[in-house]
Amino acid sequence: MHGRTLAAGVTVALRRAREAAQSFAGGPQKGSGPTEVTGGCKNNTAEKCCPEASEGRITEWLTFDNMHHQWLLLAACFWVIFMFMVASKFITLTFKDPDAYSTKEEVLFLTAMPDTGRLRGEKPFLEELKPTGRVLSDSQLVQPLVYLERLELIRNVCRDEALKNLSHTVVSKFVLDRIFVCDKHKILFCQTPKVGNTQWKKVLIVLNGAFPTIEEIPENVVHDHEKNGLPRLSSFSDAEIQKRLKTYFKFFIVRDPFERLISAFKDKFVHNPRFEPWYRHEIAPGIIRKYRRNRTETRGIQFEDFVRYLGDPNHRWLDLQFGDHIIHWVTYVELCAPCEIAYSVIGHHETLEDDAPYILKEAGIDHLVSYPTIPPGITVYNKTKVEHYFLGISKRDIRRLYARFQGDFKLFGYQQPDFLLN
Repeated sequence: MHGRTLAAGVTVALRRAREAAQSFAGGPQKGSGPTEVTGGCKNNTAEKCCPEASEGRITEWLTFDNMHHQWLLLAACFWVIFMFMVASKFITLTFKDPDAYSTKEEVLFLTAMPDTGRLRGEKPFLEELKPTGRVLSDSQLVQPLVYLERLELIRNVCRDEALKNLSHTVVSKFVLDRIFVCDKHKILFCQTPKVGNTQWKKVLIVLNGAFPTIEEIPENVVHDHEKNGLPRLSSFSDAEIQKRLKTYFKFFIVRDPFERLISAFKDKFVHNPRFEPWYRHEIAPGIIRKYRRNRTETRGIQFEDFVRYLGDPNHRWLDLQFGDHIIHWVTYVELCAPCEIAYSVIGHHETLEDDAPYILKEAGIDHLVSYPTIPPGITVYNKTKVEHYFLGISKRDIRRLYARFQGDFKLFGYQQPDFLLN
């Protein structure tokens, strides 16, 4: 409505200006001047009837008419300029891009708003978007999508018939023994050794009330399941197990499969703790007898022996002799059955600094306990270390090892180690 009114005004002003200009340039037009100049003298007979009066009055009239037209022309010009200014302002406000404006305003708000300007108890804008309950960078605001993609990848790999033997397992007592229960907060945690699981067990011990804080838990109690207050899922009836699997928050942590094997080898056979002597005195000799090629070699177990044992398609007969001690190097599939159990979150050791707070937040316990401080650089994938340990091991043995752990690589998005295989 306003646009049409302004446009009509502009049109009238332009018409008036044009008429005034024509009148100023050509004098009175036919049919536009007065029809009588004096008494009985009309139009073309004016000069004959009273020439002096007629000439004086015509001159006076022309002078007046010219001034009148000049004023009209000047007024029309001012009117046109004014109307154009108003119209321009109206068009600018009407057709300005609202999205671009709001975006600019939002950027200014996010970058320039001082903390001191917030009201008491008011949440900052970004905090409403944060999934983990802590300050995040812009790149971390997409975190929930990362966790959804991890779960979607698992579902896709589980449907791949070509990998079925490597991705599926029976939810046996062995699997249920790996899952620890926190009934108070409805949490299930599947233990995957050599992936920072000791710290997660401490978190659950505190939540279950066995100890008030993580710092007060003795190290020798963490893995003593008679003292740490962590029940296993296998200790419940079938109906109770199914109820917890369906309704509880479930999670576990993974890391690069080959790097995990290196960690297991170092921990159990090189830096073997004194309270686990069987790894060095029972399991290592069994692997050496079966898989060492040079029978005259008298050194303790080497990583090459370990790789050859793990890559052997017939390794299970030896696993049975070792019992549950193999949990430190069996596949994630065998430990946690990710294709059979619908986990809520899968954390990665390489991104634990972000994943740990997210898991606590999603489980609804971030206000009760914190994940212990992570030493700098400890979670970073070390390709140089992996290459060093596999140096000198035959490609055949490495390929057989990868064939066994291929399901873990595929399920959790780890790249095939071509730098070792080719």
